[in-house]
Amino acid sequence: MNTKIDRALCAAAPPAQPRPKIAIAHDYLTQRGGAERVVLAMLRAFPEATIYTTLYHPDDTYAEFRSAKIVTSPLNRIPLFRRDHRLALALLPHASSMLKVPADIVIVSSTGWAHGFHMPGKVFVYCHSPARWLYLTEQYLGRPAWQSPVGWALMLLKPFLRRWDSRAAKRADKYMANSTVVRQRLKDVYGIEAEVFHPPHSVDISGERTPVAGMEDFVQQGGHFLIVSRLLPYKNVGEAIEAFRYLGERLLVIGAGPLAAELRESCPANVKIVEHLSDAQMRWAYSLCRAVIAPSHEDFGITPLEAAAWGKPTIALRGGGYLDTIVEGITGRFIERPSAQLIREAVESFDPARWDPEAIRAHANKFSEERFRERLRREILDFGNELEG
Repeated sequence: MNTKIDRALCAAAPPAQPRPKIAIAHDYLTQRGGAERVVLAMLRAFPEATIYTTLYHPDDTYAEFRSAKIVTSPLNRIPLFRRDHRLALALLPHASSMLKVPADIVIVSSTGWAHGFHMPGKVFVYCHSPARWLYLTEQYLGRPAWQSPVGWALMLLKPFLRRWDSRAAKRADKYMANSTVVRQRLKDVYGIEAEVFHPPHSVDISGERTPVAGMEDFVQQGGHFLIVSRLLPYKNVGEAIEAFRYLGERLLVIGAGPLAAELRESCPANVKIVEHLSDAQMRWAYSLCRAVIAPSHEDFGITPLEAAAWGKPTIALRGGGYLDTIVEGITGRFIERPSAQLIREAVESFDPARWDPEAIRAHANKFSEERFRERLRREILDFGNELEG
C-alpha cells in the first residue's frame, strides 16, 4: 500500500459531518404524569441530550431525572413556584422566552410553554395539547372562569397569552400530535396540520412489586378498582369517589394535585388516596386491581395502556385520547359522561370473566416504549435530513 497516496486521498476527502447537537425541552418537571413519562422515553432515545425546563422539583417528579443534565429558568430559584407552577402563570411567558436552548435540533415536549423557549436551532414539537388552561379553560378549571381567582387571572391574561402562544407555535419547524383529538386541536387553534405519533407506556411487568405502606389491609389479595390521575377538576376523580360511596367495592386512587385535601375529606371508608409511589409500588397496585377507571378529559390518557400491559381492562369516558387507546369490548368499555351514576352503573355491571387478558396485553404492546424510541429516532433523523436538504 502506498502511504503517500493514502495520505493524499485522506486530505482530498471531505471532512466527516459533525453529529447535530440534540436537546429536549419540556414545560416543567414538577409532577408525575404521562407527559413526564414521555420525556423520560425521549431521554432514553437520546441519552446525551440536555433537558431544558422552566421549573424542576426532584422530589415531586420521577427519580430518573436526577441522573439527567437539566437546565432551568431563573424561576426555579423560587421554592413556591417549584411546588406549584400555576402560581408563576404571569411570569412563565417571559421566563420561557428567555430560556435559551443552544442545540442544533430541539425535541420539544409541550403542553403550553416549552414550544416558546428561545431556540435558535431547528424545532421539532411533540404536542400533548395546545394549552388546555388557555383554550379549554372551563374544562381545565372544572367551573366557569369567573368563579375562581385563577379563572379571573386567566381571563385577564388570556389575550396576551394567546398572542404569545400563537407566535411560539409558528416558529416551530415541525409539529407532531400525540392523539387524534390533539391533531384536530392543532388545526383548530393554530391552523397546523400534524401527524399523529402516539406516546408509549413504560410499564415493565417483570419488575419488583412493593406493597404501598399502610394499604396492605385495604388492598388485601386484590380485586380493587384503580384510578391513576393528577387531582385536578377536569380529571373528575370526585365523581368516581362519589360513585363508590354506596358500593361494596374498593377504589384505590393514586395521585396528587390541588384537590388532594378536598378529595381526601370526601372519601368513604372504601376509597383510599395515595401519592408519590415508586414504580415498584405502582406495579403492585396495577397487578392486583380488577380494572382501571378513567373518567377524565384526556389529550391522550396513558393509564388504559398501563392497565392493559397487566391485562386489565378500563372503564373510561368516551372521548379525547381514550378513543385512540381503548378498543371497545376488547380492552375496555366507555361511559358517555363522567357522572357518579354512570360510573357506579359500570362498576356494578363489570364482569371480570368476560375480558381476555392476553388480547388486552397484545393491544398494549402496540404502544411499547421500544417502538416509540425507534420511531422518534427515525423522525429526528428524517427531520435533520429534510432541514439539510
